[in-house]
Amino acid sequence: MSAPESRWPRSVYDRGTDPDPRFTLANERTFLAWMRTALALLAGAAAVDALDLPLVDAVQTALAVVLALAALVTATVAWRSWARTERAMREGHALPSNPAMVVVLAAVVVAGLVLGVGTLTGG
Repeated sequence: MSAPESRWPRSVYDRGTDPDPRFTLANERTFLAWMRTALALLAGAAAVDALDLPLVDAVQTALAVVLALAALVTATVAWRSWARTERAMREGHALPSNPAMVVVLAAVVVAGLVLGVGTLTGG
């Protein structure tokens, strides 16, 4: 086992005591799931930018930017959520909520509406 001073980030590992490893590993799996979601949003942004969709060019570009920004926000919030959850477990506090869900929900709803309206109206 590594020495505590070599564990990063210190803002997480310098607090409390090590929780059951199963909980830490579950927290890491949740973080990785959010990272997969961020990658999917980024792939969606690339696809929207690359494909010839029945949308006005400015709308298509704006949609790609929204999806890319949602990916960046999701990845950032996923990291913060991992750290907050790990700290809460180490300190014996209640687990915090994860605001990334709202970001993903908003991005998917906006993308669905824009693509749906664009397809129905023919661009």
